Amino acid sequence: MTAFSGAVTLDGPSGTGKSSVARAVALELGAAYLDTGAMYRAATVAVLDAGVDLDDADGITRAVTEAVIGIGTDAATEQVTVDDVDVTDRIRGSEVTRAVSPVSAVPAVRRLLVDAQRSLVGDAVAVVVEGRDIGTVVLPDATLKVYLTAEPEARAERRAAQLGVTDPAKIAAIAADLRRRDTYDSTRTDSPLRPATDAVTVDSTHWERHQTIAAIVGLARERANT
Repeated sequence: MTAFSGAVTLDGPSGTGKSSVARAVALELGAAYLDTGAMYRAATVAVLDAGVDLDDADGITRAVTEAVIGIGTDAATEQVTVDDVDVTDRIRGSEVTRAVSPVSAVPAVRRLLVDAQRSLVGDAVAVVVEGRDIGTVVLPDATLKVYLTAEPEARAERRAAQLGVTDPAKIAAIAADLRRRDTYDSTRTDSPLRPATDAVTVDSTHWERHQTIAAIVGLARERANT
């Protein structure tokens, strides 16, 4: 089997399982892996710790510029740091989740982190990068661009299962939050969430995780042989 070389981008809305799917795809392909969402969450930690108001774009930019954000590209492990402090677990907490959208919507922050993302993956022979604007902005010449999506209800069910939530009303609230996040991300002025014109859309609404992974790995290997 021909080894994969090149870049796979995996974009899509919140709650589609991009991070876990992209990491698994990278492991299957023997590729490096970059979770750009983790970078924005780390930037959000820096903003929160600096006590900056989320409506203060200049303050947000200053806090992110001054922070030292570290993120690994080994698909087998995850480590995220801000100013040499491990924030791997903290970035997934509710405080950061509530604040990450306004931080990531600041154009200057996006420019800073896009430059950092390109630098991190620039020398990789094979890499899988996931986020919301990877195929459209960060790596527009990627070998394979995938837009991973699923219906909000399916995404809500999966997130609820991760959180151990079984109350139908709470699951409906999760779905409503996902719809709001979709609207926010897809209508922002700078780098809105949308599939690249040459992306392959993978709808995982009715798929198990392993089916989604297998489909994307298959697409990547097809590209490696063309």
